[in-house]
Amino acid sequence: MSLITNVMDHSLDDGYAEAAARKKSQGEGGLPKTLRAKLGLAAGLVLAALVVTLGAAQARVAAPVVAKERQELIDRIDKETADADRLETSVDQLRDDVSARQRAALKSSGGSAEADLVGLLSGATAVHGPGVKLVVDDAKEAGGGGDGSNPREASGFSDTGRVRDRDMQRVVNGLWASGAEAISINGQRLTALSAIRAAGDAILVDNRPLVPPYTVLAVGDGERLSTRFQDSADGLYLHALENYGIRATISTEDDVRLPAAPSVIVRTAQPKSEKSEKGTS
Repeated sequence: MSLITNVMDHSLDDGYAEAAARKKSQGEGGLPKTLRAKLGLAAGLVLAALVVTLGAAQARVAAPVVAKERQELIDRIDKETADADRLETSVDQLRDDVSARQRAALKSSGGSAEADLVGLLSGATAVHGPGVKLVVDDAKEAGGGGDGSNPREASGFSDTGRVRDRDMQRVVNGLWASGAEAISINGQRLTALSAIRAAGDAILVDNRPLVPPYTVLAVGDGERLSTRFQDSADGLYLHALENYGIRATISTEDDVRLPAAPSVIVRTAQPKSEKSEKGTS
């Protein structure tokens, strides 16, 4: 009990108490006592106030210059943006003009059967006729799988229940091989130079993003085209994906309409000279 009583009566250690008393007696605590110390403190306060005042004045003087430079930068950005927009519009107009001239060049042979065939195969002209309609859509929910039987695993794709670019590549290639004469995906006409790629989870056709469901239209002998595609390896691949949630329906159509390709690359060849033709005759 005596120890508890001593702790309660002397909560501050004796050493701390002696140090505090010594500082108090020597005048080390509180504000400075001498005139010299007071003058030093006042000088420090004046110096600090002077530094703050000079900083504020300098900032006030520099503020209009900074604001002017900022506004000039904003005006420059706006001008460059407007120039870029005008150039982009000009590029689009020139691209459309080139495409129109390319189509006109393909039709300039007097509307012969050969010219019509070239225009159809190159995608330079719109086309319609009997064919098939194939709609491919993502799964409502991610599929299960994971046992190695999923055909997508062989290509490095995880079973996410989403249609991938490689899936659409196989579908399109299967339709071409089954006898399709012209194909489009979501209204985007495909040509021999079209590319189906991926950017993240999005599928791009000639750098244009597509949104599911993916509607594939193919012109050809409807019944024969549908049968040959479904019996092909690519058709069986698509059918296998249905087991993992991918939805696909195919139907024959009496009249399928496909637009012309937005841009057509025309490749030209140099004709033989008359001298070389006479030499080979």
